[in-house]
Amino acid sequence: AAEGTEPMPGDGGSPPAPQRVLFPPTFSVSEIKNKQRRHFMFVRWKQQQRKEKLALKKKRRKEREALGDKAPPKAIPKTIENQRVYDETTVDPNDEEVAFDEATDEFAPYFNRQTVPKILITTSDRPRGRTVRFCEQLATVIPNSHVYYRRGLALKRIIPQCIARDFTDLIVINEDRKIPNGLVLSHLPDGPTAHFRMSSVRLRKEIKRKGKEPTEHVPEVILNNFTTRLGHSIGRMFAALFPHDPQFIGRQVATFHNQRDYIFFRFHRYIFKSEKKVGIQELGPRFTLKLRSLQKGTFDSKFGEYEWIHKRREMDTSRRKFHL
Repeated sequence: AAEGTEPMPGDGGSPPAPQRVLFPPTFSVSEIKNKQRRHFMFVRWKQQQRKEKLALKKKRRKEREALGDKAPPKAIPKTIENQRVYDETTVDPNDEEVAFDEATDEFAPYFNRQTVPKILITTSDRPRGRTVRFCEQLATVIPNSHVYYRRGLALKRIIPQCIARDFTDLIVINEDRKIPNGLVLSHLPDGPTAHFRMSSVRLRKEIKRKGKEPTEHVPEVILNNFTTRLGHSIGRMFAALFPHDPQFIGRQVATFHNQRDYIFFRFHRYIFKSEKKVGIQELGPRFTLKLRSLQKGTFDSKFGEYEWIHKRREMDTSRRKFHL
């Protein structure tokens, strides 16, 4: 065969190697009318995309190993978090105005160690078994917390009784179809009050590879990614639920991790395996919160003044815009 041409079967050369079937550049799965055929072709297309991505990854790794120290730095992958739209309310740690506001807000007595947290945990009227167990487990996470059940008493009547008994915070767990789906957190006696949507609730018995029951030691508190003024307020509300001085001997940690305005709660115990290795055991419960509103003062659904309300159609226009 001439140079630059492939040998033909009749030319005495070897037969051409079978080539991998590729989809045409203008291929669109949605154009296939048959549903089963469309699903089959879509699966094949995804498998092909995965193989090509893996091959490219191996090729780049070999190139980096060949270059050694001369290899260029790894590219930072683009994520929704690192492409976040800048928020003008992002807090500067050295801002004097923010420091003054935090020194005079409703949580200042707690951070100045003038008050000791005392929490009342209650539920919606006639709670079911899952909500009751969740409240009992939440009381073992938050020190100096007490569980009482509503039995038809209005929330506005509960708040004056809490203030009279020196409670500093009120937590209300709401449920729908026997599943906890909402949390109201009110700081007493002057507010503010936050309303959260609750999801992904897991009790201790539903968590795999969980540790032993938590002890009565005061846990450490970790607050992640509460960067805006609104996020700072929410983070201070969570911090004010726990005594200011943790007991490190208990090695228990309560974490509120904010990611894309979803607040993930986890409760762990850490274990020192050696001088360099540390293991963690999840104790539970776990749940996820989504802020719906922040209200000035204590709970008042009709005449309360709201600092912030989540409006989906106005605020969720961009996936890269976050408020906490």
